Amino acid sequence: MLFTERAFPIFEQAIKDYHVHDNIDQPMANPYEAGTIEHDLYTKNWIDTVQWHFEDVIRDPQIDPAEALVLKRRIDKSNQDRTDLVETIDSWFWTKYKDVKVKADATINTESPAWAVDRLSILALKIYHMKEQVERTDATDAHKATCQKKLEVLLEQRKDLSTAIDQLIEDIEAGKKYMKVYKQMKMYNDPDTNPVLYKK
Repeated sequence: MLFTERAFPIFEQAIKDYHVHDNIDQPMANPYEAGTIEHDLYTKNWIDTVQWHFEDVIRDPQIDPAEALVLKRRIDKSNQDRTDLVETIDSWFWTKYKDVKVKADATINTESPAWAVDRLSILALKIYHMKEQVERTDATDAHKATCQKKLEVLLEQRKDLSTAIDQLIEDIEAGKKYMKVYKQMKMYNDPDTNPVLYKK
């Protein structure tokens, strides 16, 4: 089974599970065993799904400013959790392929496998929510037709992105590509590198 054929249904499951209650404060109930790639993929998409709804809520023009600030802090933490988990998934790929003999003419990819998988997770959310718009009973036919066209593009993008991810993984397995994983080093989260924090 190709990696994306394994990952995408897990993303869809996490999205479906979230929407049972559709509440940004609900706890995650990950059905997969801790320490497995399936567990990490489910957690990754759960974080993305909750953050998707954070972003909806914070755009409410009537939101209380104090509540907005609290939510902004939650979004910041969610972004860091997302980044940390992408790095965990890349570590899984690194460990899996660390003994592959790299060919002399091997090349590096513009992004690591996990950052490409991150894009696939977000794409799963776009597809889910665009489909939701297509199926709205309170929307105009024009709105639904517009969203249907967008959904078709997103589904094509899913196919293309999945192909690209699986080809990258196959090339890493064959030694045609090699991985280099760079930590994100987000300076604004570090009290030693954010001047607003270290100058206090």
